[in-house]
Amino acid sequence: MIFGLLKQRRWRQLQAQPFPRDWLVTIERNVPFFRRLSASDQAELLGHIRVFLAEKRFEGCGGLELTDEIRVTIAAQACLLLLHRKTDYFPNLLTILVYPSTYLVDEKRPLEGPVWEEGTMHRLGETGRSLGSMVLAWDAAKSGAADSSDGQNLVLHEFAHQLDYENGAADGAPAFASRQQQSAWGGVMRTEFASLRAADDTGIPTLLDTYGATNPAEFFAVSTEAFFERPYALRGHHPRLYAELQRYFLQDPVEYSDERMKG
Repeated sequence: MIFGLLKQRRWRQLQAQPFPRDWLVTIERNVPFFRRLSASDQAELLGHIRVFLAEKRFEGCGGLELTDEIRVTIAAQACLLLLHRKTDYFPNLLTILVYPSTYLVDEKRPLEGPVWEEGTMHRLGETGRSLGSMVLAWDAAKSGAADSSDGQNLVLHEFAHQLDYENGAADGAPAFASRQQQSAWGGVMRTEFASLRAADDTGIPTLLDTYGATNPAEFFAVSTEAFFERPYALRGHHPRLYAELQRYFLQDPVEYSDERMKG
């Protein structure tokens, strides 16, 4: 209890500090959605960024030299997911590893029965529930912020996974305030996930990235990308999914989306 109060006081102190001018310039240049937020949302976001950057450790990998531009650009996107909600700032995440671009990992993949395939995979990002770390490719993180209406955003995707982990499982269902909200979420998500899997199997074009058909966790991450980057289209094609995401995030991205201007 005492630790929680001390933590909350520290966060309030960080949020009250003047926001560095060079950080704000970076956000205005690299993160276009920031300029479309209301003044109150901008102020809240900047406060979250201060806490986030004080709480999380960044490490450069693959020869990347970390800069404030990298840290601030990633933090601004991640903290968009925290607006209007009571938050513990992605408590399972301690370290963010940043590569300059696509990186390689060795992994085993199941094929059939006891048969596994070993190989080297190119990746842009990943995060785990138990390791306390996230890996991001900087060029993908930066380009995802630059185009805020293409439905693809690496940072939003990976941090949606972190929200998913807050209930103790990677199941596509983050922590909810009530059982009623959890039940409503589950019903809609199961239906929408099944529809995406069916579309993926038959080759029907979809608004949502079919990578979301992999499992419920990836479906939540892909849906989060679409919710913030293609809200008009998601609301029109998947109104029940949009409504559930709106209730969880306590936001309506239609209010600050530039999707309409791009047609």
